[in-house]
Amino acid sequence: MSTTDVQINDASVKNIDMKLEVVVIPVSDVDRAKGFYGSLGWRLDVTPPSVVQFTPHGSGCSVQFGTNLTSAAPGSGKAYLIVSDIEAARNALVAAGVEVGEFFHIGPEGRVSGLDPERGSYRSRASFSDPDGNNWVLQEITTRLPGRVEAAATSFASASDLASAMRRAEIAHGEHEKRTGEADPNWPDWYAHYMVAEQAGTDLPR
Repeated sequence: MSTTDVQINDASVKNIDMKLEVVVIPVSDVDRAKGFYGSLGWRLDVTPPSVVQFTPHGSGCSVQFGTNLTSAAPGSGKAYLIVSDIEAARNALVAAGVEVGEFFHIGPEGRVSGLDPERGSYRSRASFSDPDGNNWVLQEITTRLPGRVEAAATSFASASDLASAMRRAEIAHGEHEKRTGEADPNWPDWYAHYMVAEQAGTDLPR
């Protein structure tokens, strides 16, 4: 039996929290990579002298690079950066001097140029690379697929992340009030239910 055929049935193992903390990326020039990732506005963390670690704003996972940290070829890394507004994210990166590719989305037939016409969650993307060629894909996610996030564990990684969610709830609530034809005095509750459902991928309130 191969390792891919093994099914874990032990509940004690399934219930152990394992939070992804660090991803190591291969670079050929540590100082050059340090300058690039610093230009993205990512936080430079305190580490041992042989390790450089950056953490993107709002991320619970960091990236590391340094001398002899990995045997992978420089430029072979690829990872996704999740954003709630891909246009704002791309504009900010371009303003910082980063070369970012044009928007594209995934349609029924595969990759298509431009933003997803309906701005569906998971669909709109853009990518950029560091000086070594390690590729970073920006992916716009506003509503998670069902089961990806537990409703009881709803959280927001940053103030800007929370603000974006509130703006989306505000727009949806405006449509809700149009449908009902009256002001909703319990809008805080409606906002809360909307934001939790959006993260958990469950039915959104109407």
